[in-house]
Amino acid sequence: MNLAVTAAAVLATVVPALAGGLHAWWVLPLALASSVPVLWRDRALIPVALTVGTATTISAALGAPPLLPVGPLVCLYTFAARASLPLRLLGVGVTAVGLLFSLLYPRPDLEVLRYLAVAYLFAYALGTSARARRERDRRVAGEREAAVLRERTRIARDLHDIVTHAVGIMIVQAEAGPLLVRTDPERADAAFAAISATGRDAVGQLRRAVGDMRDLDQPGLAQLPDLVSRVRDTGLDAVLTVRGTPREPSADVGVAAYRIVQEALTNVVRHALAGQVSVLLSYAPETLTVSVTDDGHGPARDGTPGFGIVGMRERAQACGGTLRTGPAAGRGFTVEAALPCCA
Repeated sequence: MNLAVTAAAVLATVVPALAGGLHAWWVLPLALASSVPVLWRDRALIPVALTVGTATTISAALGAPPLLPVGPLVCLYTFAARASLPLRLLGVGVTAVGLLFSLLYPRPDLEVLRYLAVAYLFAYALGTSARARRERDRRVAGEREAAVLRERTRIARDLHDIVTHAVGIMIVQAEAGPLLVRTDPERADAAFAAISATGRDAVGQLRRAVGDMRDLDQPGLAQLPDLVSRVRDTGLDAVLTVRGTPREPSADVGVAAYRIVQEALTNVVRHALAGQVSVLLSYAPETLTVSVTDDGHGPARDGTPGFGIVGMRERAQACGGTLRTGPAAGRGFTVEAALPCCA
């Protein structure tokens, strides 16, 4: 592309200079000097612009047949399209001085000045348009990359929440199953049935999480009773309470609320050594508050780093909410998310 532009600039400059015959030996060298250096404008724009501009100005001052200023026009376009703002201002200033000097010395020619001024303005406008288009494309590409990263992060959180919750529930039931087989066969059957149901539910959620995101049927507030029921099957006294007038939040808020409750309950089952846990949905005019409170000793204290609370906080922030965690009143631990809800 650069070679083609240079060839066009040389032809448009040299051919008119040769057409009327060479009036002096320096006409052809100046014509070449005002066009050939365009080939290197990407690597040395300022030296190239000074070279072609000076050659064009000297040719006009010496009274040679007028040269088409293709080289300077290409350089001005390049300044507008690729250079930084200080260099663009420098290029415009030097070009304006050279243009005025060429057309006002030694004999003023205002008619030619008017036409060339329009040509230079048009070249600069084309360069500005190219720069704006390139910046827009770069911005769009950055937004696409950010969207892909957000989607990957969201899927990773979903997979983490689904797997840790299901495995946590299944471990608790599996550990209790062998003991109940000898002492309470009916409860043992219920424990194994809970393991099976939890596994099937996890498989279904995993398929949806890695499937076509446009057709994804993500869980929401309507699935919270089933989630609490599965936790209750592990032996915890789990209760779901709703305050205020229930309203349907946006899809992302509903998913965030479900996943936050899911992760909080998983932490209770796996780490808290709690006997009771309560899940509260509290509806205010513009806010849905979701809280999970247990009577255990709080998060894991074995020093193992975890990402559960970090993931819950990121989920809340992603839909415009906040997350607070800390000791509950009296004994236990509370996870509370304040999420935006429909007015």
